[in-house]
Amino acid sequence: RVLHGGAVEEMTMDEYLLGVLRAEMPASFELEALKAQAVAARTYTLHKMAQGAIARHPDADACDDITCCKAYETAEDAASGWGAGALYYEEKLARAVSETDGEVILYDGAPILAVFFSSADGSTQGAGDVWMNDLPYLQKVDSPETEELVPNYYSVATFTAAEFKSLILAAKPDADLSGSPEGWIRDIVRNDSDYVASVTVGGVKLRGNDLRTILSLRSPSFTVEYKDNAFTFHVTGYGHGVGMSQYGANILAKQGLSAEEIVQHYFSNTTVGYYDG
Repeated sequence: RVLHGGAVEEMTMDEYLLGVLRAEMPASFELEALKAQAVAARTYTLHKMAQGAIARHPDADACDDITCCKAYETAEDAASGWGAGALYYEEKLARAVSETDGEVILYDGAPILAVFFSSADGSTQGAGDVWMNDLPYLQKVDSPETEELVPNYYSVATFTAAEFKSLILAAKPDADLSGSPEGWIRDIVRNDSDYVASVTVGGVKLRGNDLRTILSLRSPSFTVEYKDNAFTFHVTGYGHGVGMSQYGANILAKQGLSAEEIVQHYFSNTTVGYYDG
């Protein structure tokens, strides 16, 4: 049962996964990368379902809100974006789902929290660096992205001192942003993946991913400089950096890895198998 477009729809797992694939990964990607995405999305959904109903959608197992579950796109909407390649891409995505039918990423016999994101800065980071809990299968691993292989791999975001102050205070009203802006950002701590683990802004300690969200940066892998009354962030990659990198998966698929090998690379200490819940 999926809450989509404001109404709960009954659909099979395969129908749901096809909608997630249309929305979450470029259909031009390698088949094995799309299959890895299908396995991850199936696993993520089963993991969420095992937690029981949630207040956001008590009558549905999943929804199309990316902040809660996963994005979902209909065949019609996807086809209008794909144009002449629509039939080919739809069949390719259906293959990715059917060829991984029932495959789930397991740790201790249960489906994992199989999170994913767009592109990493050379490695992923552990869940404990981004969220509250560390997980044995969400650890730092190498990821093969390069500037040549990923669009917008490097990005720049600039904020005037006034813009920065407004965004921070809207999210963290207790931040002290008086005095010279040069002193507003302090104590940038990086983890061993070179992402910003924590940073102090106006005396308030934030996780790097929290500042990324507040400022709408593409990734918590960034450097920052203050000059000419403006903060300039140089950012690498796109997404939170935990779990499977989609562009990394595509590169590994081009190198000959199977979907199962790709997910086991990104999700440490796991197996791929079947789960009857």
